[in-house]
Order: sequence, then C-alpha cells, then structure tokens
Amino acid sequence: MNAITTTTVTTEDTGETIDGVTVLGDYHMNDGYDWMGLISEHGWAVMPSWGSEGWDLGQWPYVMVAGIRTADEIGNLFGLATYCEGDVKTTFYRTKARYWDAISEQAFLHWKNGQAHGPAELPEAAAELPSRYRIPPVFQTAAA
Repeated sequence: MNAITTTTVTTEDTGETIDGVTVLGDYHMNDGYDWMGLISEHGWAVMPSWGSEGWDLGQWPYVMVAGIRTADEIGNLFGLATYCEGDVKTTFYRTKARYWDAISEQAFLHWKNGQAHGPAELPEAAAELPSRYRIPPVFQTAAA
C-alpha cells in the first residue's frame, strides 16, 4: 500500500461507508520522523502526548499515533493512524467520543507495555482508565 492514498473507508463507530478519504498506509522508506513530515502535508498530525498530565503517546520515532479531524457533507470525521516501525493502521470515527476512546486504548497499550512513559498506576484494562487518562492534554491542539 502507498503511504498516502485516497479510498473508501468504513467508520468504526457508526459503520458508515465514506468515499474519497485520505488514508495512511505502511511507510518503510525512511524513519518515523520522515513519516511525520509526509503526513503533515496531508493534514495529519502526530500526537506527542495524551491524558490530563500529557503522558507520552508512543516512542518516537519507532511508535507514533497520528490524527486528523476533517468533515464531509454529513459532519465531522476523525481519523486515527498508528505507526509502528513503518507498519501503519488507519481507522476513522464519526464521533469525537469514540475517537478519544481509540486514542486512549493506544495510550494504554503503550503505557502498559512500557513503550511510553505513562501514569504510575494503571488498571488491568483500557476500558477501566480513569477519565483524566482519556482526554487530550490541555496544551495539545493537533488533531484532538
């Protein structure tokens, strides 16, 4: 798959099929910093942190989480891309709440596995994260 394509997607939360969406794909040409620069040209932004205290969201340049907020004729559309050493998965959500849940799940995964600096006390599952761990930090505006 190309690093940037335009294709049809199905939203994860509402099951809608949407045509002509910019999707991020695998990127094995250079490193994560180059991927970050490339996707920014298409409106995507890598999110450095998550949660009320701004804990790390990934381990740059090997693991990154990127997002985009766009819209179609129906309303807002939120994209989430995870980058892990060139392997990229992209998902889309119609609602901000489900988008934030998906980011929180990624943050939890990285924190729990020691791939990123996170809160000291974590529950057993992402669904049990306290609300302060499930929001963007107040200083972060990119794609959240």
